[in-house]
Amino acid sequence: MYWLLLLMVLGSTCSFARHIAGGELYYTYTGPDPSNSANSVYTITLRLFRECNSSGPTLESEQATVGIYEGDILFRTLPLPRVSDVNTISLNTAAFPCLVGNVGACYQVALYSASIVLPNSPIGYTLSRLGCCRVDFISNLSVPTSVGSNYVTKIPGRIALAGGTNSSPQFNVKDTALICSQKKFTLDFGAIDPDSDSLTYSFCDAFTSPAGGGGGTNTQPPNILSQMPLPYRPPYSGTDPLGSSVTIDPATGVISGIAPPPGNYVVNVCITEWRNGRPFAEHRKDFIMAVQGCDFIEANLPEKIIQCENFTVLFENESNSSAITNYVWNFGDSINNTYPQAGSVQHTYKDTGVYKAYLTVTGPKGCIGSDSVEVRVFPGFKSAFNIGGSCFLNPYTFSDLSSSVYGSVNFWKWNFGDESVLNDTSRLKNASYKYQTPSLKNVQLIVGDSKGCLDTLTRVLSVSEKPLLQVPFKDTLICSIDSLPINVNSAGMFNWEPNLHISNTNTANVLVYPKDTTKYIVSINNNGCISKDTITVNVLPFIKVTAGLDSTICLNDTIQLRVKSDALQFQWTNQLNETISTVKNPFVKPSGNTTYFVTANLGKCQDRDSIEIKTVPYPIASLGNDTLICFGSRLQLNATITGTRFQWFPSLNMFNANSLQPLVTPSKTTRYFLGVTDTLGCPKTVIDSILVQVEAKPIIYAGNDTVVSSNQPLQLNARGGEFYQWFPITGLSDPTIANPIAQLSSTIDSIIYRVRSNNGNSCYGEDFIKVLVYKGGPDIYIPSGFTPNGDGKNDVLRPIPIGIAQLNYFKLYNRWGQLIFNTNEIGKGWNGIYNGEQQPTGTYIFQAEGKDFTGKIIYKKGTAVLIR
Repeated sequence: MYWLLLLMVLGSTCSFARHIAGGELYYTYTGPDPSNSANSVYTITLRLFRECNSSGPTLESEQATVGIYEGDILFRTLPLPRVSDVNTISLNTAAFPCLVGNVGACYQVALYSASIVLPNSPIGYTLSRLGCCRVDFISNLSVPTSVGSNYVTKIPGRIALAGGTNSSPQFNVKDTALICSQKKFTLDFGAIDPDSDSLTYSFCDAFTSPAGGGGGTNTQPPNILSQMPLPYRPPYSGTDPLGSSVTIDPATGVISGIAPPPGNYVVNVCITEWRNGRPFAEHRKDFIMAVQGCDFIEANLPEKIIQCENFTVLFENESNSSAITNYVWNFGDSINNTYPQAGSVQHTYKDTGVYKAYLTVTGPKGCIGSDSVEVRVFPGFKSAFNIGGSCFLNPYTFSDLSSSVYGSVNFWKWNFGDESVLNDTSRLKNASYKYQTPSLKNVQLIVGDSKGCLDTLTRVLSVSEKPLLQVPFKDTLICSIDSLPINVNSAGMFNWEPNLHISNTNTANVLVYPKDTTKYIVSINNNGCISKDTITVNVLPFIKVTAGLDSTICLNDTIQLRVKSDALQFQWTNQLNETISTVKNPFVKPSGNTTYFVTANLGKCQDRDSIEIKTVPYPIASLGNDTLICFGSRLQLNATITGTRFQWFPSLNMFNANSLQPLVTPSKTTRYFLGVTDTLGCPKTVIDSILVQVEAKPIIYAGNDTVVSSNQPLQLNARGGEFYQWFPITGLSDPTIANPIAQLSSTIDSIIYRVRSNNGNSCYGEDFIKVLVYKGGPDIYIPSGFTPNGDGKNDVLRPIPIGIAQLNYFKLYNRWGQLIFNTNEIGKGWNGIYNGEQQPTGTYIFQAEGKDFTGKIIYKKGTAVLIR
């Protein structure tokens, strides 16, 4: 099985100046200041990692400045020049022939360092280096791009480390490695401490700079210490940066687990330094872990499988490698012990025993992985236990009832669930425990046998203040001529009081026959735990039942019959002596006038009564079928009813609302309701409705009025409907389409066409177009003058084409021959403005050319006067 690979830095894609893949700020105590013993000399070092393929600044040009803070206040700044060559570390993929996927890793590392003399501070110092430009596309952040960095470590003060000195730990720098998504991995992220202090490790928040990812590669330290956590994206956090399947060993710094999906992940590891059993300083390293979409051949089985239920064992390869092409299982027994199978198989052993099972997987290029597991097969192990006890004053007993067919039950661990003490456990098979307080307890038994079978059982125990006393009822009623058995479910010594009209007073089951209402008190004594309860037996000399007053309801309605009686048993019948119900207040649905009889019993006491229910038909309302009208039309509603009163609603836009034939003029689709009531005994209102759907008339547009030359084809084009009809049909190619061609002879001076259209229903719209017929043939008319004064009359000089199919140009020149307007669009003209300025009053020259509907060129030239 290949060892799992881990890339400590970098993803494969960075953009622009996003190039930093991690950093560590550490210090070394070099001795006291020779000139002042109250000062100490430290060497402060920054180790930076850079993604090789980044287009950002190189490590040779990187600037590093450290802020030294006493408390939260900036004490001093220290530039750190580069003191080492830039080293490149890359992954040699040729060393992994079985690796599947396009993978690679490369990063650069450099050191920046300087010495400084610092006063021996009581509270110590915090070192902080701010920078921008983490690599982009970070998967465990809610803002994955343009993220800044802040590398921090702490020098302890005299308060935390009285009389001592300290050099920070330094994380081990290992060769670059690779991690594959959804694969197990192990990374030794330990550190070396120069002072031999004890170290503990944990995941913690990484920090960003106050300006985020903006600014230069080196941000000057602010006056106030900044320790802003990165914006992690759930479910990730600073203490869970790679998901719940990855953990860090607090003693060794080993990071292990199942890798998350492919991507770049910010991971920050904090080291707590311990000396003489006390923590005194914290050190950190911030890096970006790149998880890649790669795979390799792997067999991965659990350490042990114990089957205690039957002889069939489920084997599963816990590796999800997609490159595996063949599985060979050897289950360790003598019969059919080798199978080429899939990654999940079941095997049934012939006998009990301890077996060694093996899995060998193969893939492309002759790659092989193997693993083994110990299998213990000893079915027939059953776990069970029993609890006995009365109340918290006495010990409870716990008895193991577990059994094993092939072994012996030899392991017990009781947890009695007593929240009031620390030591509430036992290793005995049968144990006893006395609780301090009454409450609900979660009792747990872990039980095992000599063959390795193990099971956990949990039960909820109600530890009572007194023994459980369960009486069948608290209050009951009997007739004076009856007797009543009372049975109590409890254990202990019984006593009943008073000893009056009662038998067997020292037992759980008694018979009482009081003549008057009596309260019986029952008590039990279970090893000094005493409980009492009271049962009231109410006694009546006779009973009375009243069925209620006769009533009238609507036909086929349901009514609940309600009686008044102290009886406990009831039977209802009708006039045909048919049994209706045995409940006290039944629901009935008579199909006509019906008399109901009720017989009530309290023991041997009985009474009888009756009630008559009359039925009346519902009133009737009928409005007919839903209908449709056009907008603006009227509709007369026609209703038929059986009843004495009616009411229409809504009554808006309704005429004669007090009649059954009102007239309505709805402006929109409306549902009208008619409610009908009666005075014959059925008080309910019957409602019918009719939906009047209002359809809008289509808005038809026939086109603008126009002028044509005689015998010139005119294309009409109506819009707004689906089906069209033109009137009159004179000169039309087809009067039933939206766009007929009209051709009018010289005998017609003008004509008004009316077009009607609907949308497939009875609602239609209309429009008109007037066509003037010019008998002089095609021509272009230009007015001799215009007045652009904004009054809406003659403000624009435009050509008027008659019989012209195409306007080639309309041009205007001033008196100096300068072109001041030009268009080839029919309907456009000049408004007297050129280059944003109003032109003066005067004469202007025009030229116009067009092509008539026969293809003949029409040319016009002349003058027009601008009048202001």
